[in-house]
Amino acid sequence: MQLRELLEKYKAGEIGADEAEEGIRALNVADMGYAVLDTDRKGRTGFAEVVYCEGKETEFLTGIFKRLLEEQGEVMGTRASASQFEVLKDNIDGLHYDPVSRIVRKDAPGKTLTGNVAVVSAGTADISVAEEAAQTAEFFGSKVFRYYDLGVSGIHRILSRQKEIADANCVIVVAGMEGALASVLGGLVRNPIIAVPTSVGYGANLGGVSAMLTMINSCANGIAVVNIDGGYRAGYIATQINRLACSSFAPNNGVEKSVT
Repeated sequence: MQLRELLEKYKAGEIGADEAEEGIRALNVADMGYAVLDTDRKGRTGFAEVVYCEGKETEFLTGIFKRLLEEQGEVMGTRASASQFEVLKDNIDGLHYDPVSRIVRKDAPGKTLTGNVAVVSAGTADISVAEEAAQTAEFFGSKVFRYYDLGVSGIHRILSRQKEIADANCVIVVAGMEGALASVLGGLVRNPIIAVPTSVGYGANLGGVSAMLTMINSCANGIAVVNIDGGYRAGYIATQINRLACSSFAPNNGVEKSVT
């Protein structure tokens, strides 16, 4: 039962205050015992709950996916293994799995993508994190353009795609090693950059710490940094920026508007 239906029933005297209160509380969460799902998250924040799959028992994961799909009409999980997907697809029709990003998802029918988010990776080894960012943004409704293997060791490659990248409402830059790509692009484009350090690199990369420190200490303006290998977080924030840029959401109240 939806909130409006509950209120109408209460207004008509079909249910009492106690029953209405219990129904409203039930709308906000789904208590499954092993998981308490935030079913009202999209209503509050504009983004439905997403499942972090790593470390979860497949029985629990299946139950969570089924319930979120029932509540939201679509579902996405991050950091899913191939074996987890094998169990999920046997129980839920229409799921798709990308082994590069390790994302498993089922989108709502007829979903349209809007705006322009550029996802740029420094090297081919960074693509797994870049794809996590790109697919997250797409799941949440952003149109994504990918520009891969544009590292600073061949800076002419960046310059050859500068105009397309600069046209984006938001740019996600994914880089390991020393993480310099974010600074370079920060001096070339006018729109916000979300820098994602990756754990790609040799010993002194320190599992992504070196890249993260370079990005945090960048002298270029307009750069924000997320956690190491944090593709999901970058895709989420990029979508928030993209929504505002294409006026699909009013900046003051978050109410969805039509996009022309």
